Amino acid sequence: MLEKYNIDLNNSLIKRAFTHSSYVNENKKGEDYERLEFLGDKILDFVISEYLYISEHLKEGEMTKIRACYVCENALYEYSKKLDFGKYLRLGKGEEATGGRNRKAILADVFEAFLAAIYLSYGLEKVKEIIYDVVVRAIEDKEEFYFNDYKSVLQELVQTDKNSATYEVISEVGMPHNKTFTAVVKVDDMILGKGSANSKKEAEQEAAKDALNKQAKIKND
Repeated sequence: MLEKYNIDLNNSLIKRAFTHSSYVNENKKGEDYERLEFLGDKILDFVISEYLYISEHLKEGEMTKIRACYVCENALYEYSKKLDFGKYLRLGKGEEATGGRNRKAILADVFEAFLAAIYLSYGLEKVKEIIYDVVVRAIEDKEEFYFNDYKSVLQELVQTDKNSATYEVISEVGMPHNKTFTAVVKVDDMILGKGSANSKKEAEQEAAKDALNKQAKIKND
């Protein structure tokens, strides 16, 4: 699948995008994809935001909901499967043995890391080509990805007061192939919710869900 994009799979950054921390820990060399994932997340948000602004002529709230749907963990996982990313992963033996090659959290993270590697190696136009071919096509085809987007719901609530919800991962524990992340959501440095999950994105969703549940309880009391 990747051959059609005319990219060098032996490029060091591309290889890093497919390298899990378990592989690095086992081989005692190299770098995993986590830093690339951070950058890729922002690149994907920007390109999809730009596309929605230019192409769809929607209100802010509508654009936020569409973007959230197509950059959620379930969507990223499906994109990785379409591109057959599982076969390119470099995993430690333990992660391999426990099904890491098909693990949703890993494949979702790798998609973002891959976009960052493409951006750094080939520039913005090449990464846009891939995002438009995969993500924008999913938007235009109205593909549906099951997810609970508590973050967007919470953001709409706090935006009425011109505030913004921010998320912070406060801990990650466990082995590389089975980590648990804990995140908090804050508004004006006040913690509104807390949540834990096996990926950073899901932990943030759980924190937003916790905040919404607390708000609902306050209204009902």
